[in-house]
Amino acid sequence: MPVPQSDDVALLLARTHALEAEHVASWDVPADPAAVSEVRARATRQVADWGLTDLAMTSELIVSELVTNAVRYATPPIRLRLLRDARLTCEVTDASSTAPRLKHARITDEGGRGLFLVAQLAHRWGTRYTADGKVIWAEQEIP
Repeated sequence: MPVPQSDDVALLLARTHALEAEHVASWDVPADPAAVSEVRARATRQVADWGLTDLAMTSELIVSELVTNAVRYATPPIRLRLLRDARLTCEVTDASSTAPRLKHARITDEGGRGLFLVAQLAHRWGTRYTADGKVIWAEQEIP
């Protein structure tokens, strides 16, 4: 009969690699709602420059929703970063530690659909916390 072990063992293996500079684009975002359209346009141009025109429209919506939420509800500094690797990742960083909430807006609600839309359009999305705030990210599969 086997003897029970007094100890559990776990192995975590992670493989990381740095992206080349041409696969990363980032912009500081002023905490002003008027800045969202310019940042959205820059991101859309970048996605097209990477040859990912099939993802441009979805990327534009994801960037718009995440940046707008950060401008409205988060604490500056706010930064947008796009990463082109096995997937296209949009990251929005801010200095707030408040978790975003996925809500199901009612028909009569004027807002509250942004993160729900991101969740529907992205392959995966989530939040990670840093010493200086949080990063909300959304990934899209590259066709």
